[in-house]
Amino acid sequence: MPYLQLDVTGSYSVSDKQRLAAAMSETYARMMSVDIRRISVAIRELGDGGLWRIPEVGDEPAPVSMLMLDIRRGRPAELRMELAKALCQHCIDIFGLQEHQLNVEFTQHDGDEMYHPALGGYSPDWKPGEA
Repeated sequence: MPYLQLDVTGSYSVSDKQRLAAAMSETYARMMSVDIRRISVAIRELGDGGLWRIPEVGDEPAPVSMLMLDIRRGRPAELRMELAKALCQHCIDIFGLQEHQLNVEFTQHDGDEMYHPALGGYSPDWKPGEA
């Protein structure tokens, strides 16, 4: 943990997926003051027609992408928004996704809900004053 999961309808090269995973991990680690070795990034290619949202009432469903971020509980809303903007920008720059087609959702967890055996067990809890 943290676990970053991007659901997309397109198909991307392994090298582009690796570049996106690296950029997202580096940004997340820096902004959230997290050991980069704890971060996992999933890029799920759902295929054409795999993910939809109705952009305006009365419109037909349109293809979208969804970024789910499992994070430690307690991060300030302003920091989460800045993180979401930065990670979306990576998706735009590397995959060519459109900003209006991206959504970000946060799921917050306590440190003892994130176990990483290679790094000594549970993740440390976030403390006010940390990033």
